[in-house]
Amino acid sequence: MNPFKPNRPPSAALTARAEMPTPSVSNGVATLRLYDVIDAWGGDWGISAGEFGAALDALPDGVAEIRLLINSPGGEVWDGLAILNALRSHPARTVAIVEGIAASAASFVAAGCDEMVMSRNSEVYIHNAIGYASGDADVMRAAAEDLERLDRNIASIYAEKSGQSIDYWLAEMPKDRFMTAEEAVESGLADRIEGGSDAPTARARFDMSIFARPRAALPDLPSSTEPGDSNRKDDLVAYEDLTAGLRERLGVTETTLTDDELLAALDESLAERADTEAATAAEAALAPTAAEAALAPTVAEGAVVVEAGAFAELQRQAALGATAHATQQTERREGIVQNAINEGRIAPASRAHFLALLGKDEAGTVAALATFPKGTIPVAEIGHVEGETINDSQRLAARAGWGTSEKGPDHG
Repeated sequence: MNPFKPNRPPSAALTARAEMPTPSVSNGVATLRLYDVIDAWGGDWGISAGEFGAALDALPDGVAEIRLLINSPGGEVWDGLAILNALRSHPARTVAIVEGIAASAASFVAAGCDEMVMSRNSEVYIHNAIGYASGDADVMRAAAEDLERLDRNIASIYAEKSGQSIDYWLAEMPKDRFMTAEEAVESGLADRIEGGSDAPTARARFDMSIFARPRAALPDLPSSTEPGDSNRKDDLVAYEDLTAGLRERLGVTETTLTDDELLAALDESLAERADTEAATAAEAALAPTAAEAALAPTVAEGAVVVEAGAFAELQRQAALGATAHATQQTERREGIVQNAINEGRIAPASRAHFLALLGKDEAGTVAALATFPKGTIPVAEIGHVEGETINDSQRLAARAGWGTSEKGPDHG
């Protein structure tokens, strides 16, 4: 399964696919379009390096310039690198023109060309490489090292283009950063902005929710009224509304906070609220009753008088009640988190984090979990191949090359 096109129908049900990179040549200038996901399988899954290379090979001799028009959510790192190096090895000068978005792997394909031009209102999106692995601790450590190597490799392309250091881009990529045309030029990734193109508008539509992290899951949104796949472009707007609402409730005026910084502010606010409630409860517990007030003249200040046997019984019952209450609280909160995991609202790795939040503010955390959409995290088998059932994690692991030699899915 290609994670950049979830819910894509089988070939027989397709009404259209994004444009293949069919070249057109005029006066020594060849125009190619990259209007799809970058994917090693090609075909209905996207544009492969093989398909793109075939388009380059079809160019006639004497082409002096290749204009690559881009509107792509990116895809696989290795095929993206192969496409970039095919362009580098061609004798023609290469000009990447971002018409809609150059995201993920498409961003470093664009940045690696001789010139990168932003159309008005176009955008660039960069992030760390994404991979999937399954295995013991050694396998997971090796997978993490592979991703870190890919991150540095990608950052080196941005650095060579912009003049900024590799470390600078390694610090920017984890921010899952969208850049406007102006910001792309300011950062050094793009050379200039030009006012539009006479090329036909890209027909592809992309689901960018693959880049959303589980902790920032979005509420269910109405689907597009158009036939076919749901249009998820409103997800990004809803996410911005969600973070803006959090900043408003937390009293945070800084609008450039990362997700981690915003979550830290939320945790701090919940902790302060829990401390305030605990202090109020403690003060109420220490307030004297009417009987205690009547005896006050005969006892020391701050002391409470109670019959010894009654006091012992109160202690015993309190201990039993506290134990039972704590057990019930723990079981209920674990049930809330497990239910959210079963429904695909949060990842299993987030269990401890949300249990801690429930301990601080149960009502608020339950309400927040209810806004996360079901099915964001795959929890059930998806798809089959040649009679053998394959679930989502197995398919992605196979494409990554971890545990199989068929296909690797590290994505940029």
